Amino acid sequence: MDTRTAHTSELTAAELRAIRTLLDDAFEGDFADEDFEHALGGMHVLIGVDGRLAAHGSVVQRRVVHRGRALRTGYVEAVAVRADLRRRGLGGRVTERLEQVVAGAYVLGALSASEQGAGLYLARGWSVWPGEVGVLSPEGPVRLPEEEGSTHVWTPPGGVRPDPPRRLDIDRRDGDVRY
Repeated sequence: MDTRTAHTSELTAAELRAIRTLLDDAFEGDFADEDFEHALGGMHVLIGVDGRLAAHGSVVQRRVVHRGRALRTGYVEAVAVRADLRRRGLGGRVTERLEQVVAGAYVLGALSASEQGAGLYLARGWSVWPGEVGVLSPEGPVRLPEEEGSTHVWTPPGGVRPDPPRRLDIDRRDGDVRY
């Protein structure tokens, strides 16, 4: 098993194609071009087994506004494990490495988990954000009730622990929301 952490700029075109193929397969075709774009520009964790990509995840920087403060947030994206290798701890290994990146560079970790992936994050100490979630739109902050319940946060050592009665407003990206 080969584990590598690299910035998007260090990945080859073949590695990027392998990541996209893994994500398309893992999400059964429900991984849009915008979703792939969101996973780029940060740090990637890649695990190879027998010369093939077996698992992937990335951390990109986003701004989360909370109580009037823009928090430098490591946002976890595109965590996936090849179907034939699931339930062997690879998702946990990827997430552990991503948490190391978050702990070294950010004051908060955040992600939006699928129902299938939520258990992995909860078992690692991430928590479902109990408050409101919003997006910073061109028209100003907009509440996103559909994101509530799937948004998870993690506070690294020395990081910022958000106050649940207050809303988290996350910077907007193409494809994130249609309002």
